[in-house]
Amino acid sequence: MQRFSQVGLASRIIGLATGATAIVAASIGFAMPDVSAAQTGCPTAMFPDLSGVAGPGAGYAMPTVTVKCVGSNLVVSSNGMPGYTFVSKTPNGLKEQKYTWTVSLTPTKSAKVTSIETRMGTLGFTVTGIPIYGPMEGPVPPNEAFGDPVYNGILDTCGGHTGYNSDYHDHILITTSNCNLAKRRVLGYAIDGFPIYNSYGCTNKACTKTVKVTSGYVKTGNPTSNAWNAYTYRASKNAGQLDACNGRTEPDGSYGYHATSAFPYVIGCFTGTPTTQSGEAAAPMPPMGGQQPPQGGGQQPPPRA
Repeated sequence: MQRFSQVGLASRIIGLATGATAIVAASIGFAMPDVSAAQTGCPTAMFPDLSGVAGPGAGYAMPTVTVKCVGSNLVVSSNGMPGYTFVSKTPNGLKEQKYTWTVSLTPTKSAKVTSIETRMGTLGFTVTGIPIYGPMEGPVPPNEAFGDPVYNGILDTCGGHTGYNSDYHDHILITTSNCNLAKRRVLGYAIDGFPIYNSYGCTNKACTKTVKVTSGYVKTGNPTSNAWNAYTYRASKNAGQLDACNGRTEPDGSYGYHATSAFPYVIGCFTGTPTTQSGEAAAPMPPMGGQQPPQGGGQQPPPRA
């Protein structure tokens, strides 16, 4: 394991006895790891060397991410800062956070999937340390309550924005170089432990051949508000179509979610058992309108029609 740190524009490598990998800032020019569908051991190689990106801008802290494996768990800590220029898309600012996510290194499928349709908060995290939220917003503003943030155009060019806690998070994963996720197969991890891959799936065990995957959801209503009532999953035998959770079983038998350009964008439901996080990593989704959430935990989305 290595620790990557930054002093001015130079970087240095310091060995860590703890087995953690600390990543400071983010590198646009990282190399593509040689990975197959299934991951074994501690997946520190999936996290890019963070040394050289512009960061969110003058006056903001640079992103920091620490990765380690403890027993059968992957533990990732982050200050939640983007490695690219922050562009305000909500009335909220941008500040450092204190996230620590703990997920299983050996996730298994549950007998029944877990719905995220009323889950207001973090579903996973990127390998660059940004929380991943679901495909809907909170109850504010009222005319877009629980709407699709992609459809409503309230995200920056990397698929994120900030909540009232000045917390930056993604609703869709953009794999361009300026978003620090280009040329990476693993983009993040869901809190049930399964990896989140890019928009290509393996078609053989060695993953030397791939197919572009697609969401199985179709727009059947107006997602300006109540996004889950505006999309319907339709199963298909088309090669590459994902399941209702926006994932698939790979040829080697492993499972993973995929980032897509269409709803639900990252995760549609949990195939495994989501782990209960703590601290700021467990905070509920805040409203986007610069208002504090209602007392008592806030509103819940209406049931699917």
